[in-house]
Amino acid sequence: MDETITVNFDGGSRGNPGSAGIGVVLAAQDGTPLVTVGRYIGRATNNFAEYMALIVGLREAGKLGAKKILVRGDSELIIKQMRGEYRVKNPGLKDMHQQARAIADKFQEVRFEHNLRARNSLADRLANLAMDRKGDVTEITDESNGSPGEVGEIFSCPKCGCRIEIKEPSDSNDGHFICRCGTAME
Repeated sequence: MDETITVNFDGGSRGNPGSAGIGVVLAAQDGTPLVTVGRYIGRATNNFAEYMALIVGLREAGKLGAKKILVRGDSELIIKQMRGEYRVKNPGLKDMHQQARAIADKFQEVRFEHNLRARNSLADRLANLAMDRKGDVTEITDESNGSPGEVGEIFSCPKCGCRIEIKEPSDSNDGHFICRCGTAME
């Protein structure tokens, strides 16, 4: 496969360490999602979950036969460690980093970019659904029509784990909410 595949990854933990999940989205050059994975990984730290998501994303890109990949994640720490800008000081993450590095080195071309959470929303949502369900998620189906802030839509805070259910529709929030802990959600 000659086109560049984009690998978006996200990992989360409710409690840090706590109940953890990962989300991975592989997309074609035109942005079409090719692979989506949400997986519950049990009890882990946030950084461990981020590395696990990265490793799964790299493996999935390999299965697709990708030669060139653009890897995007919202964890500045993981991205900078993979670029070699930060050392991996945590002994529990060194093995994960080495695994990710070994897989990444098999590709012809790999670029790592820090991605803001808002631009990583599908991977984030897959990780949160996996944590909510304590199981694997391969696709996202909404009971709402996809419009932001539909009645019955539930948002989970990636930081504190609280859930917000929309009781009344509002055009003013554009699908963005602030949790009681101060975290912005969409």
